[in-house]
Amino acid sequence: MMKSTKENKKRSGSFESFRRLIDFAKEEKPWFLRSGLFSILNKIFDIAPEILIGVAIDVVVSKETSFVARFGVIEPWHQILVLAVLTFFVWVFESIFEYLHLISWRGLAQVIQHKLRTKAYAHLQSLDLGYFENQSTGNLVAVLNDDINQLERFLDGGMNEVVQTATAAVGVGAVFFYLSPEIAWLAITPIPIIVVGAFYFQKRAEPLYAKVRDQVGVLASRLNNNISGILTIKSFTGEEIESTKMELDSLDYVKINSKAISVSSAFTPIIRLGVLSGFLATLVYGGWKVLHGSLNIGAYGVLIFLTQRLLWPMTRLATTVDLYERAMASTRRVLDLMNIYPAILSGPLHVQKIRGHYRFEHVTFGYESGPVILQDLQLEILPQKTTALVGLTGSGKSTIIKLLSRYYEVTQGNIYLDGNPLQDYNLKALRKRIGLVSQDVFLFHGTIRENLCFHDETIQEDQLVRACVLAEAHDFILTLDKGYDTVVGERGQKLSGGQRQRLSIARAILKDPDVLILDEATSAVDNETEAAIQRSIAKISKNRTTVVVAHRLSTITEADHIYVLDHGKIVESGKHRDLLESNHIYAKLWNVQTGGKAMTSNHEIFRNQS
Repeated sequence: MMKSTKENKKRSGSFESFRRLIDFAKEEKPWFLRSGLFSILNKIFDIAPEILIGVAIDVVVSKETSFVARFGVIEPWHQILVLAVLTFFVWVFESIFEYLHLISWRGLAQVIQHKLRTKAYAHLQSLDLGYFENQSTGNLVAVLNDDINQLERFLDGGMNEVVQTATAAVGVGAVFFYLSPEIAWLAITPIPIIVVGAFYFQKRAEPLYAKVRDQVGVLASRLNNNISGILTIKSFTGEEIESTKMELDSLDYVKINSKAISVSSAFTPIIRLGVLSGFLATLVYGGWKVLHGSLNIGAYGVLIFLTQRLLWPMTRLATTVDLYERAMASTRRVLDLMNIYPAILSGPLHVQKIRGHYRFEHVTFGYESGPVILQDLQLEILPQKTTALVGLTGSGKSTIIKLLSRYYEVTQGNIYLDGNPLQDYNLKALRKRIGLVSQDVFLFHGTIRENLCFHDETIQEDQLVRACVLAEAHDFILTLDKGYDTVVGERGQKLSGGQRQRLSIARAILKDPDVLILDEATSAVDNETEAAIQRSIAKISKNRTTVVVAHRLSTITEADHIYVLDHGKIVESGKHRDLLESNHIYAKLWNVQTGGKAMTSNHEIFRNQS
């Protein structure tokens, strides 16, 4: 059902993921540059004290002939004071730029994670229902939350490490070549080895961290499903079984993550050996040159101190590469999600109101990788009339309901609304004019007021109360501790099924739709609640196109037209009385439900007709 870009078909590398991230955040390019500049300046002032220490040693040893004396300060004590003042300002500026690069990188990380999460979520909402049928909720939550948080951690600290390590290499290397090119070549020899090693370990770690992020999605999916289905788990005493499954998923995560950690951890000892070789080269060869008078002792001190400044930051490359690989694996998952495009595209026709006159012409439909549900279907839904759909489970009733709002595209044939192809309508404008009351009522974790007004925050109190009175929900709401401000719990679990259903009707009334769809709206409630709901439906159906999917035939006796479906085909249609007189499937269903004739099951009715 989905069209995807080539990036989704072939897993891109971490460098490609980084390039895609930069393309996404191109509006923040000045912020990136500003943050990088602060990091560079901070690192320059950070390595300056080591240089000043070497200069101070030169002052103590060489005195009037020291390096500082070349600038006109001859007295050694005055030279020391000059160095003290310089040291003070170096530390001040180092602190200032450290503060600036910290708030700059962290601010940038917050902006990008916010932008990425909100855009990814907005894009996710634009995808078709077919996409969500093939995805686990937990995995999508992991992408929008855990993966973006992983990227935030890298931008928060990892980017600064990369910039400062490069700055140290360039800055310290320049000082080395100025003081002693021979020692410089010896000191920087380990750097290519370290860099090559970093790329080698990065290449090995990349697929491992991709698996780590995938397993995070599996864990999140397991947690989400188990928490949502806790009632079912408890009712079947399946706590131990689910705990075992959770433990196995968690162990898989530990194993996969351990492999990645073992690869990244091996990098640090190799870097330390490289640092040691560079330091020893500077120590031994530099000392030899001092002893033979070809190198100033102050310069030797600078080189010794700066060797660690040059090479020691390389030891953090392992941590940085680890953080980078995790972040790029996460970035790839988020950006791949954003590169999935819906198959159902919005049309150009914006409408403020619709009549609700639907025509299905030779419509065939089947879900992705599933059987055909509707076969060459032809039916008509007349405006401001009540049309009922009747049939066994799997006959295609709910599928027709989904097609009315164009949640899916038909496989063959056409659907027309008010004389226009359904594809011509702007999806948002179309769905605003359609109200749905479903058997499976979804309420958000929040108050009754928030649930009823979530689609329109401008709804006034009198409108809210009027809708609840019509839905026969107002009285039970007033019996709750906080009335309309009562928190209903996740999915409305603090309310009964009938109460949730009445709130769903009130929500539909507040939407004031032109087309009202009732999908098994009374199938899961008791007789008294059903009667109350039926009274509400009778009131709100007036002057609206109403489509009713019904299991209880007693709820559709007044329908203007009834379609009886079997295996995606219309096998009967007409008014209630006419269908009874025909004495076919509908009449037999009616007799079973009203006790007029003993029939063991609805399936037997259809079997006898075939």
